[in-house]
Amino acid sequence: MNPFDTFRLHGRTALVTGARREIGRSIALTLAGAGARLAIHHAGTEEEARDAAAVVAEIKADGGEAMAFGQDFALDDAGTDLAKAVSAWAPVDILVLNASIELPEDYRAITREHFDRQIAVNLRTTLELLQALVPPMGERGWGRVLSIGSVQQIRPHPQMLVYAGTKAAQLNWTLNLARQFGGQGVTVNNLAPGAILTARNRAQMVTEGEALTQRIPVGRLGRPDDLVGAALLLCSDAGAYINGVNLFVDGGRAAV
Repeated sequence: MNPFDTFRLHGRTALVTGARREIGRSIALTLAGAGARLAIHHAGTEEEARDAAAVVAEIKADGGEAMAFGQDFALDDAGTDLAKAVSAWAPVDILVLNASIELPEDYRAITREHFDRQIAVNLRTTLELLQALVPPMGERGWGRVLSIGSVQQIRPHPQMLVYAGTKAAQLNWTLNLARQFGGQGVTVNNLAPGAILTARNRAQMVTEGEALTQRIPVGRLGRPDDLVGAALLLCSDAGAYINGVNLFVDGGRAAV
């Protein structure tokens, strides 16, 4: 038996939310490279639609199958609507919950608008996707759910009270659903990146990056591609006995 066969995803369909760039894009391309059909979610703006189309084109150029789906997660019923659209294209076997927003600010300045937007995108829409897509996975006897968390779950930044709280809640949901669906062939895990250099935090890393790097045992900031090996493991048969896990990919930061 070829040990790499358990990593292959031929015949599977994966929905990766927030897949138009950075972490989501890297994971989507990796799952496609392993043979999965990819639903590339983006938030619906012209810029995001162009980025998502580029990801789809790259997958197709390599012989894969993919389609882009635009949906603003701040809108009511966004998760339900996206689940319907993707499921009409193909039943979803793998759900990667990557899309999220963070609005850094002092906790005393948090407005109802900023609170509600982060809750809607990071939690409410996530719940709707889980409600719509996980039970059918259980009925078919195979499924993978991978939420992309954050080191903020245990090391919350003072300026990210709401964002860090949503990531902690997301981890709680992972543990809950792992217990409910593990016996139906569905695994539910959380992948928690550390300090990954992305467009969203690039400005922050200019001022904090050097000091942060000194607290990371491997001695560097992470890159989106640093996450893809763990993601493929947890989304394939190779990780079939891994369920309810919170896996840090942070260069060892959580260990010190």
